[in-house]
Amino acid sequence: MTVEEYLAWCDNQSERQRTELINGQIVTMPSERLMHTKMKASVYLALREAIAAAGLPCTALPDGPGVRIDDHTVYEPDALVFCGSAPPPTSMLIPNPVVLVEVLSPTTSHHDTSAKLIGYFKLPSAAHYLVIDPDARTVTHHGRNKMPMVLSTGSFRLDPPGLDLKVEDLLGAA
Repeated sequence: MTVEEYLAWCDNQSERQRTELINGQIVTMPSERLMHTKMKASVYLALREAIAAAGLPCTALPDGPGVRIDDHTVYEPDALVFCGSAPPPTSMLIPNPVVLVEVLSPTTSHHDTSAKLIGYFKLPSAAHYLVIDPDARTVTHHGRNKMPMVLSTGSFRLDPPGLDLKVEDLLGAA
């Protein structure tokens, strides 16, 4: 299945179900634990607040819109940031993410730390990939062409676009 066929399929579904297109195959995403959902909310809020504090022309989004990796792959990150003009309101894809975030779960951790890591950095706009481990309470920051950093406390900067974040804000309350 191509991305265009996948988007048409998604548009015709009567119920919203979380799926991704991986190498031309529709993959249904498993149900989430409460801890996972709360962590995604903390990440989204921390990104949104950092954008507002920096006064940047960027937007943080929770999961929902997809990110096209190639002609047969669309991932749905748990959160993302894009800068500049927004796509049309009816768009199901964000073409220019700068920051992508995945919160690990038992069923997705291998894919999130391997194929998605490689796939996201195929995008010219992608500068940062954050992998949140809710069990270890860590944030692994993958920057383009940089060694990954595993953080459990403190502040760090995502430049571009110029966001200052606190690990504790991303992780939320325990």
